[in-house]
Amino acid sequence: MSMSRKTVQLAIDFIECFIRSTVSKTDVNLKKTDIVIFPCEKAVWYYLPQIRADMAIELVKSGMTQSQAAKKLGVTPAAISQYIHKKRGILSPKSRPYRQEIKEAVKTLCGEDAKPEELRKLVCSCCHLLQKEADDLVCG
Repeated sequence: MSMSRKTVQLAIDFIECFIRSTVSKTDVNLKKTDIVIFPCEKAVWYYLPQIRADMAIELVKSGMTQSQAAKKLGVTPAAISQYIHKKRGILSPKSRPYRQEIKEAVKTLCGEDAKPEELRKLVCSCCHLLQKEADDLVCG
């Protein structure tokens, strides 16, 4: 199991434990297999923060200030700083196709006529690549 899959599995185990601890007393016999974590839940918890971090790093490398990158991504400058210093949203090394997709998304973000639909498709593509790399089910 690679480091990123280990990290994701640990987080899933934690979430499952949390769910079990909040289930009513009548459901004491709940098994691990009874808990379903959907692919889109993993995407929101793990892959989208990773994509945002990688995009933030690339935006700043392209010459944007942290404040400008924060506005483009809809986050705070402090979040951008955490992404750059690898305190938030960093999993193990990514594949070449994923890195190329991130660069394409950043190029789109830097363009003056960036369309939200085009960016959404690029982010979804990045998310699917991360899911495939982790051998996860790929969401819709």
